[in-house]
Amino acid sequence: MTERNRNATIGSLMLLSGGIIGAGLALLYAPQSGKRTRRQIVRYGRKARNEAEETARDAANYVTEMVDTLSDQTSDLVDRGNDVASYWRKSLMESIENGQKALEKQAKRLSGMWG
Repeated sequence: MTERNRNATIGSLMLLSGGIIGAGLALLYAPQSGKRTRRQIVRYGRKARNEAEETARDAANYVTEMVDTLSDQTSDLVDRGNDVASYWRKSLMESIENGQKALEKQAKRLSGMWG
């Protein structure tokens, strides 16, 4: 999660918390019956819980998307790494074979000169 997204999430949670606290205090100091106030508190608590669950789902979805993106990028990098390794392995094997052929040619030439 980037710093910007982390700050946005923290800001959203602080705003939600402030709203809950403010609404709770307003209900406690409102001039109405206790029964009505308790019902409003319960209703508001359910609403706050639902919003918190929605925020948690959104955060979970965001994290899931990030993991999927990183997984795809990692797979791409591994594939590219395998391609590069294969290229250099092939190049090295060709160089070794060319070196062996050159040695064999030189050995034959020297054998012809000395023997």
